[in-house]
Amino acid sequence: MPVVNSSAQSDPAAEAAVGWREYSPIDLPIILAVSLEQFIAKGYHATSVREIARAVGVTVPAIYYHFENKQALLVSLLEKALEALTSKIEGALAEADDDPVSQLSALVQGIAMYMAHYSEIAFLDNERRALTPENLAWYIHARDDIETPLQRAVDAGVESGLFQTTEPHECCRAILAMCQGIAGWYRMGGPISPSELAERYSHIALAVVEHRTAD
Repeated sequence: MPVVNSSAQSDPAAEAAVGWREYSPIDLPIILAVSLEQFIAKGYHATSVREIARAVGVTVPAIYYHFENKQALLVSLLEKALEALTSKIEGALAEADDDPVSQLSALVQGIAMYMAHYSEIAFLDNERRALTPENLAWYIHARDDIETPLQRAVDAGVESGLFQTTEPHECCRAILAMCQGIAGWYRMGGPISPSELAERYSHIALAVVEHRTAD
């Protein structure tokens, strides 16, 4: 599965222009591409800068020339992940109608497609516990920017009577957790394509909020 391309720098604007339904490899500098591989294979704490340098084929000082420390590598990767996810959900929302059902469906499909196509870098979210307090605060705030439109769609559906749930905040968290779980189990080449999976998850999300269909 083409997740990253280490031949060039990442360009979020170009990625967004591709369209939210189309996924090209995320361009990462070779140091970040190798760091991602190491973090996924061994975990953040079990990976050393020396191992990353050896895999890249450079010296440890060469790594530190570009990145202050191992924490900076993780933060940079999480930044790339958030940029990619944000561009996809913004693209999905731009095509959706203004009603809560369309908005929620678009958001869920955008998140699910991202998790399926970019499962490796998306799975790196599990390493947020390794962030320093300052970096964790930044990451939580950035994730809030993604959760906010989801919560807004759920709240709007409840206010309009389209969603019958009495627990809109818990529903939002459950939907987000459900979508994030895709990165841990989904593999390309299986019986379900990313678009089919995204469509199914949008239906599940609507069931979670108890969407009331017209009689």
